[in-house]
Amino acid sequence: MMPLYNLYLRAVAVMQAVLIPLLLTFTRIWVAVVFFRSGYLKATSWDSTLYLFEEEYQVPILPWELAAYLGTAAELILPIFLVLGLFTRIFAFKLFFFNIIAVVSYPVLWPGGFYDHQLWGLMILINLIWGAGPLALDRILSNKMEQKKAA
Repeated sequence: MMPLYNLYLRAVAVMQAVLIPLLLTFTRIWVAVVFFRSGYLKATSWDSTLYLFEEEYQVPILPWELAAYLGTAAELILPIFLVLGLFTRIFAFKLFFFNIIAVVSYPVLWPGGFYDHQLWGLMILINLIWGAGPLALDRILSNKMEQKKAA
C-alpha cells in the first residue's frame, strides 16, 4: 500500500510543479486582459465614459469626474503590473479593491455581470495569496535579491 501511496504523492508533486505556475500565470493574464480592455474602451470613448460616471455609476465618496479618471487609470495601469508579474501582490490587492468598488458602484450590473466580477475577484485573490509564480518578474527580482544577500 505504501509504494502505491508514495507513487501517488510523487505524481501529485509533479502535477503541482507544472500546473501551479501555469495557473498563476493564466489567472494573472486573464484578469489583466479583462481590465485593460475595459480601461482602453473607456479611454477611447471618453465622452461615453464621462456620461456613465455621471449618470449610471454610483461611485461612493468620490466626485464622478475624479472617479472617471481614477477608474480608467486603474484599469490601464494595474493590469500591466499583473502581466509582468512585478510587485504582483501589491497590484493584485489594488485591483481586488477596484473590482469591489466597480461592483458596488454599478448595481445594474448585478443580474448579468456579478458572476464575472466574482470570477475575476477569485482569480485576483489567487495571485494575491500565492503571488505571481515562477514565470514573473517578481521571481527574477527575488532571485537577484537573494544572490546579493548571499554575496
